[in-house]
Amino acid sequence: MGAVLAVYGEYLGRWLPPLVRAAVVTLELAALSIAVGLILGLVVALMKMSHLAALRRAAGAYIEVIRGTPALTQIYIVYFGLAGIGIRLDNFTAAVAALGINTAAYMAEIYRAGIESVHKGQREAALSLGMTPARAMRYVVLPQAWSVVLPPGTNLAIAILKDTSLASAIATPELMSRAYDLVGQSWRPMDIYVLAALIYAAMCLPLGLLVRRLERPARRGEVEEPGGPRRRIGLRGPWVAVGTKGDGAEGEAGAGAETAPGRMT
Repeated sequence: MGAVLAVYGEYLGRWLPPLVRAAVVTLELAALSIAVGLILGLVVALMKMSHLAALRRAAGAYIEVIRGTPALTQIYIVYFGLAGIGIRLDNFTAAVAALGINTAAYMAEIYRAGIESVHKGQREAALSLGMTPARAMRYVVLPQAWSVVLPPGTNLAIAILKDTSLASAIATPELMSRAYDLVGQSWRPMDIYVLAALIYAAMCLPLGLLVRRLERPARRGEVEEPGGPRRRIGLRGPWVAVGTKGDGAEGEAGAGAETAPGRMT
């Protein structure tokens, strides 16, 4: 232990600054990849749930192919494969594109599960109030689905943050790539890789705490009003929670008509 501390005492000031700068690149890479995945994943999820068979098949094929191939292979295809047909991306952009495409396939299934967890009567009631299908999805369905999507979505964000280390294969200047360079300079792999692992853990820990908080059962559910029936409620967004449990679509539509959009029950 004393020898290990002596090594860090001697080299930490030399190793830590470049690793911290690389960690910032890692966070930028993860944030952009997750943003691409969130947007593209929602599009794919809506395609998967479309009434058009062609869209459903296209979305299903995309999800199965992306989930069935390694993320490293996808990075190579985007960086080296596209260059072979004249589309040249820098290593950072290629890593964002590949990881974003990979994230979208998993997020699509998370979105789909969240949307399908919302009772169909909620959407029917919104339509009965004169909302268009798009507005019903935006203001009624998605806010309720979001509380179901957040915990697995945050878990996926942690996985993507760690998967950014794969970008070192195309020389993206992220944390693992910089750690590899430092090992080549000092030949102290154990000390440097342990330090890199601690930095990864420090970045993932807040997300892990967020997951545990989001998984608390109080985030959504049903409440029993004093002297009244149990009502289905949500927690976020300018939507109307509609109906009494067990009344079906007709009862939900009738209850929903009493509350204007933009207010929470």
